[in-house]
Amino acid sequence: MRDMRDTLRATFGRVLRIENRRKAPRAGSLDHLQGFSRPVTIYLPPGYERGEARYPVLYMQDGQNLFEPERAFIPGQHWRLNEAADLAINELTAGPMIIVGVDHAGPARIDEYTPTRDDSRNAGGKAGDYARLLIDELKPVIDSRYRTHAGDTAAGGSSLGGLVSLYLGLTRPDVFHRIAAMSASVWWGGKSILQFVDRFEGQRPRMWVDVGGREGKDTLRDARALRDRLRAKGWTDADLGYLEEPRADHSERAWARRARRMLEFLFPPVSTRAPE
Repeated sequence: MRDMRDTLRATFGRVLRIENRRKAPRAGSLDHLQGFSRPVTIYLPPGYERGEARYPVLYMQDGQNLFEPERAFIPGQHWRLNEAADLAINELTAGPMIIVGVDHAGPARIDEYTPTRDDSRNAGGKAGDYARLLIDELKPVIDSRYRTHAGDTAAGGSSLGGLVSLYLGLTRPDVFHRIAAMSASVWWGGKSILQFVDRFEGQRPRMWVDVGGREGKDTLRDARALRDRLRAKGWTDADLGYLEEPRADHSERAWARRARRMLEFLFPPVSTRAPE
C-alpha cells in the first residue's frame, strides 16, 4: 500500500509541475533603438518573438522612468511598466501591446511637453514640434522594425508628459486613438489645454485621466475640470476612464501603482486569445 501511495504522490507531483509550467507567467522583453536622436526603449509583449501577430503601440513620455531602475530620475523609483504590462497581459485583463518609452529632452523637456508659451516662465510652446518628431520621425521607424498595427496608436505620460499626451490626442486624433493623462499639468498656460478640449473636433480618442488626492487641491480641481470638459464634448464612461487615488502623491511611485489600471483601460482584452 505504501508503494502505491508513493507512486500516486509522484504521479500527481509530475502533473502539478507540468500544470505550473504551463501557467507560469510569460515575460515580455525590452529592446533599445539605436541611431535615433534620443534614447528610446521598446517593450515587446510576451510571445512577440514566437508569432506573426501585430500589436497596438503606446508611446510613453519620460521613457527613462518607465522600465529600468538605474535610469530613473530618482534611481530605483521607476514605473516597472514592463512588469505591469506582463501581469495584465498574462492575466487577460489587458490585450497585448508594444510600449515605446521616449526619453525627454533634458532642459528642453518643458518646451516640448507644453502646447503654449508662458512668457512669465520664458518657456513652453513646442509641443507641435514634439508631435512632428513622434509622428514623422519615430513612428515610421517603429512601424518598419516591429510588428505594429500602424493605425492603432496611443500616447501617454504623467505631469507635463500627461499634458503633451492630451495635446497629441486632441490635435492629432487621426494618429493617436488612445490617451493616458496621469496627473496631467492642466495648470500650464492658464489651463490652455481646456481650450483645446473645447475646440476639439473628430473621432474621440479613448481617454484615461487620473490624479492623486495628495497632489493638492488645485491639482485635484484641475483634473475634475478636465474630466467635466471632456464629458461636455461627448466622452462617456465607455471611452473616458477617470480615477482619483485618495492617498497618491505626485511621484513615480504613485504612477507605478496605477499603471496597470491605465493599461487595462486603454487596451481592454480581446474576446479571443491567440493560440499558445
